[in-house]
Amino acid sequence: MVRGKTQMRRIENATSRQVTFSKRRNGLLKKAFELSVLCDAEVALIIFSPRGKLYEFASSSMREIIERYRRHTADVQSENPSVEQEQDMQHLQHETECLAKKIDYLEASKRRLLGEDLGACAMEELQQIEQQLERSVNIIRARKMEVYAEQIKRLRDKEESLKAENAVLWDKYNGLQPQQVSNEGNEKESAEGSEKSDVETELFIGLPESRAKPVLSNER
Repeated sequence: MVRGKTQMRRIENATSRQVTFSKRRNGLLKKAFELSVLCDAEVALIIFSPRGKLYEFASSSMREIIERYRRHTADVQSENPSVEQEQDMQHLQHETECLAKKIDYLEASKRRLLGEDLGACAMEELQQIEQQLERSVNIIRARKMEVYAEQIKRLRDKEESLKAENAVLWDKYNGLQPQQVSNEGNEKESAEGSEKSDVETELFIGLPESRAKPVLSNER
C-alpha cells in the first residue's frame, strides 16, 4: 500500500507551534554547525522567530559571508541574466531599432521638404511634397494674419488709452484757466499799486531848501 505524502501546514495551537519552532531551530543550528566542521564549508544561518527574535550562526564572520554572497549573486546575474532581463533587453533593442528607423525617415522627409535628395522621388511623391508645402504655407500665412490682427488690436487699445489720458489732461487744463487769469489780474493790480506808491513817495511840494530841514510845529 502506497502512502500519500502528508501535506505540511501551519500549526494552529500556539504552544505546540512554539515547542516545534524551538526543536527545529536547535536541530537546524546543529546541522549547520556539523556541516561547517565536517565538510569545511562556510555556512551562515539566519532565523527570525514569529515574534521577531533573531537567531544566527556563522562558521566565520557573518558580515564577510553576506558580502561574499552579494558579490557572487551580482557576478552570476551579470554572466547569466534571467529570463525577464533577457526579455527586457530584447524589448529595448526592438524599441531602439524602431526609433532609429523613425529618425532616418524624418531626416529624409526634412531634406526633401528643403528641396534636397529629390532625384529618387517619383512624380506621385513629388506631388505629395508639393501639397504638403502648400498646406504649410497656408498655415503660416493664417498665423501671420492672426499676429497682425493681434498687433493692430493692441495698437488701437493703446490709442484709446492715450485719448482718454489726453481728455483728462485737457479737462484739468481747462479747470486751471480761470484761476490763472484771476491770479494774473491780481498780480497786475498789485504791480500798478506799487508803481503809484513809488511815485507818490518821490513827490515833494515846497522849496528845495526845506527838504533837508525838519518842520517844527511850534516854531517861534
